[in-house]
Amino acid sequence: MKPTTVISFLGSTLDASKFGPSRWGKWRPSVALAMHEDLRVDRLLMIHGSAHQRLAEYVSEDIVSVSPETNVERHVIDFIDPWDFEEVYGKLIDFAASQTFDPDIEDYLIHITTGTHVAQICLFLLTEAHYLPGRLLQTQPSKRVDGSAPGSWNVIDLDLSRYDSIATRFAAESAESTSFLKSGIDTRNAAFNAMIDEIEQVASRTRAPILLMGPTGAGKSQLAKRIFELKKLKRQVSGHFVEVNCATLRGDSAMSALFGHKKGAFTGAAADRPGLLRTADSGILFLDEIGELGLDEQAMILRAIEEKRFLPVGSDREVESDFLLIAGTNSDLAQCVRDGRFREDLYARLNLWTFNLPGLADRREDLAPNLDYELDRYAEREGERVTFNKEARDRYLEFGMSASASWLGNFRDLAASVTRMATFSPKGRIDGEVVAVETARLKRLWSSMDETKDGLEDILDADVLQSIDPFDRVQLSFVLDVCRTSRSLSEAGRKLFAASRKKRASTNDADRLRKYLMRFGLEWEQIVQ
Repeated sequence: MKPTTVISFLGSTLDASKFGPSRWGKWRPSVALAMHEDLRVDRLLMIHGSAHQRLAEYVSEDIVSVSPETNVERHVIDFIDPWDFEEVYGKLIDFAASQTFDPDIEDYLIHITTGTHVAQICLFLLTEAHYLPGRLLQTQPSKRVDGSAPGSWNVIDLDLSRYDSIATRFAAESAESTSFLKSGIDTRNAAFNAMIDEIEQVASRTRAPILLMGPTGAGKSQLAKRIFELKKLKRQVSGHFVEVNCATLRGDSAMSALFGHKKGAFTGAAADRPGLLRTADSGILFLDEIGELGLDEQAMILRAIEEKRFLPVGSDREVESDFLLIAGTNSDLAQCVRDGRFREDLYARLNLWTFNLPGLADRREDLAPNLDYELDRYAEREGERVTFNKEARDRYLEFGMSASASWLGNFRDLAASVTRMATFSPKGRIDGEVVAVETARLKRLWSSMDETKDGLEDILDADVLQSIDPFDRVQLSFVLDVCRTSRSLSEAGRKLFAASRKKRASTNDADRLRKYLMRFGLEWEQIVQ
C-alpha cells in the first residue's frame, strides 16, 4: 500500500479554535485529518503564512500527538491579498512546481476545507489541471457541537469518467450536441458521423479558427450556422453570426466590407461603416470561399485573428473585435499556397482544425434521412406536408443511390429536387410519374454541368456501367461518338476499322461493329435514337 500525502492550508480561524470560540466549537480541520481511523496520513504538507508561524507550530504538535506516524512539513507562502485570484493561483503553481510529486510512489489528497474561498478554488483548479496529481479531500465537522469528534471525510476523484451517472450524462449531452450539429438528421455514414463528433468537441472546447473544406453544396454554411447556434446555447458567444461570401468581394470594396471605413476615406464614403469584422464582435464570422480573398485582405485577416484588432480604411486608429472565425472553401488551399495565391502564414493559422465535408455522392447512405429532412423543411417553409407513395420513394432512392446520379450540386441539388417534386404534387402525394420526370431532369442537369461526362449514362444501366473498366469506357465512348455521326452501321464500321480492313480479304465492318456493341448490350437503333 502506497503512503498518503495530504496537501492542505492551515486554517487560521478553524485550526485556532482551541484558543477561543469558533463557528464549529472545538473542531480543528487540520488536526482532525490525523484523527480518522480509516484515513492514514503519512505526510502532511501544511501551507501557511509568516504571520501564522506560531499557530502552525502548535497545530503540528497537536497532529503528532494524535498521529505520531504523520510527518508534518510546513511551507510558508505569503499572500499580499489572499482574495486576489491571480496572485494566489500564481504562487500555488510555483509551490506545485517546486515539489517532486511521484504518483507511482505516493497517493496525494488535496484538502480543500481550510483557507480562503479563493485558495480552495485555486487548489481545485490546480488538481483538475493535474498540477497537483491527486484527488480532492473534503472534510466536515460532526453534528456534535463540542467538536471533540474528528467529523467525516470524503475523497472526490476529478476523473469524471469514473462516475457512471456523470459519464452517462456527459455522453448524452455530447450526443445531443452532435445531433444538433447535424440538424437532427440521423446520418448513417460512419466517417461523416465521426467527423461531426470531432467538430462537436472542438466547437465546445476551443476558440481557435475552424476550416471547413468540401465541394459546393456539401453543407459548409449550414454547419457553420449550427456551430454558432450550439456555442450560443452553451453561452460561449453572445454576438451575431456574420456570413460573407469572399468570392463577392473585389477591389477596394473588399477592404471596406470587411474592415469598415471612415467617412470620407474614398469617393462615395458618405458615412462611417463598421465593417463585418466589427459586426461579428463577440460572435462568429464565417468567411465562405476564403480562398478568393486577395493577399492584402488575407494579411489583415491574419492580424485580426491573432491580435483582435485592425485598422479600418481611412482611419489612423485601430479598432477591436473579439470574434471566432470559421472559414469555408472548396479550393485546395495547400495548392493555393504553392501557387502564391494564399498566404502560408494564414493557412497555417487556419489549418489547426480542418474538416473536409464529403459531398452527397460520397455518402449515398445518407440520402434517405436527408430526403426526409428536406420534406420537413418544405412543410415548414410552405405550410404544406407532402409525402411520397412507397413505390415513388423507392424509385427515387434507387436512382439517387445509383452511379447515374452524380449529385454535382450535392445537398443543394437534393433540396431543389424535393421542392420541384413537392410543387408538382398538389394533392400532397409524390407519385411515380413525378419522380420519373424529376430524375430525367436531374440527368439532363448533371450532363450539361459535367464536362467529363461521356454520354454512357444515357444509354446504359447503372449496373452495366459500373462493370465496365475505365479503359473500355474510353473506347466505348469514342465508338458511340462515331456511330452518332454516321448514317449507317456500315459507315460507322468503315470509319472505326479503316486501317485493319485494308489487311483483310473480306470486310464486313458492320457485323464486326455489331458484335462489339453486343458486348455491352447495345444495338445500333438504340444508339442513333
